[in-house]
Amino acid sequence: MHFMNIPGLASSGPQHWQTIWEEQHPQLFSRVRQENWDWPVKNDWVAQLQKQISELSGPTILVAHSLGCITVAHWAREHVSENVKGALLVAPADADLSKRLNFVVGFTPIPTIKYRFPSIVVASTNDMYATIGRSESFAESWGSEFINLGKKGHINAVSGLGDWAEGKEILQKLAGQNVLTDYKTSY
Repeated sequence: MHFMNIPGLASSGPQHWQTIWEEQHPQLFSRVRQENWDWPVKNDWVAQLQKQISELSGPTILVAHSLGCITVAHWAREHVSENVKGALLVAPADADLSKRLNFVVGFTPIPTIKYRFPSIVVASTNDMYATIGRSESFAESWGSEFINLGKKGHINAVSGLGDWAEGKEILQKLAGQNVLTDYKTSY
């Protein structure tokens, strides 16, 4: 099993759990590399995600954060891949209700289609970028399991989660195996 991190705006810095997981397990994680992390354009972000997914050679779970979750929603509406076996969608940013709509070009409206793969939406009750109700609504429309973490902010580096052990447990549940400790190199 392989994992593809899909960060949101500004990518994920050194203290973000996505980056920490990549550093801990470089053989299991890769990262989508957007050309412009600071001025997201939906068509560009989805095209880059599709490019990297098309290069996969084995089963992969998408691990998205914030605007990365919305990128996955647009990708899933437009594309399909037999290698995508699931998605962990953490703190989806509510681009529909953003006060900076010109800053998230093309990301609205957020697609509300059921995914062709299993997924889990993880959200927080005090996320400044999406209410818990909206996050739960995304999960319902995408056919995702929903997990409410309580007060964890935007579930990012500022939340002080470090290596985010709870997130690893959720990811392993989605993968159906304890891949982050007992992995086999098959990718």
